Amino acid sequence: MHNSIRNTGNNFPFILYLGGGLGLLLFVSIFLRPFAIVNAGERGVIMRFGKVQDTILDEGIHPIMPVVTSVKRLNVRVQQNSFNAGAASKDLQTITTELAVNWHIDPLKVNKVYQQVGDENLIINGIMTPAVSEVLKAATAKKTAEEIITKRTELKQEIDNNLKNRLEPYGVIIDDVSLVNFSFSPEFSRAIESKQIAEQEAKQASFIAQKATQEAQADVNRAKGQAEAQRLQRLTLTPELLQKQAIEKWDGRFPMVMGGNGAVPLININPNDLTGGQKKN
Repeated sequence: MHNSIRNTGNNFPFILYLGGGLGLLLFVSIFLRPFAIVNAGERGVIMRFGKVQDTILDEGIHPIMPVVTSVKRLNVRVQQNSFNAGAASKDLQTITTELAVNWHIDPLKVNKVYQQVGDENLIINGIMTPAVSEVLKAATAKKTAEEIITKRTELKQEIDNNLKNRLEPYGVIIDDVSLVNFSFSPEFSRAIESKQIAEQEAKQASFIAQKATQEAQADVNRAKGQAEAQRLQRLTLTPELLQKQAIEKWDGRFPMVMGGNGAVPLININPNDLTGGQKKN
């Protein structure tokens, strides 16, 4: 009994030390955090006493030295941002363009990007916004307002390529550029609408004229066909053929004429037939 109490008393300092060690370890884990967690779609930039290091942390958990080392996490997923920029066309028309830009940070250069530019907000406001404005102004200045509308795909491709070349040295990769909308001055918009109406009316008038020409040509062709048919008919209708057709259609009855004694048959008798075709002496 006394031995058990004595042993418990001897173990008490050990238990106290163990509890204190666990508490210290818990304190260090919570407040000093000797590890860093990099989430999916992120990369970690290591800074030792505020200086950016060459090593980049991938996704997962990584041990670090508390106080001495800190980690800045940057998103390397594809992001989309919209930009509104004003520019002038080749024919000096004011155009406001809305662009949607898909972009992401190069995962292999996040440390350089953070060192030279900063985080995502500084990337957008510091380098992307002025780059989009400059590239758009340079591209639209080469085309008239009408060409900007009719050659939209060509303009989009030019902006896409120029923006990629402009931002690639900063470690920012442009995935795609979309021209969402163009806005023109009210005067130019009304001029475009009037031109479209005039073009539609001209097309309608041309269609009507073409239809009238085709109908007139059809009438000419029909008249030529009828004239040719009549000419051929005159060549083939001889007196003998007409007599033959009359005989074939005769029903055996003579036509009737009115005489003094009433209706009598009309018989056309050739005098030559009565004489048997004999010549007079």
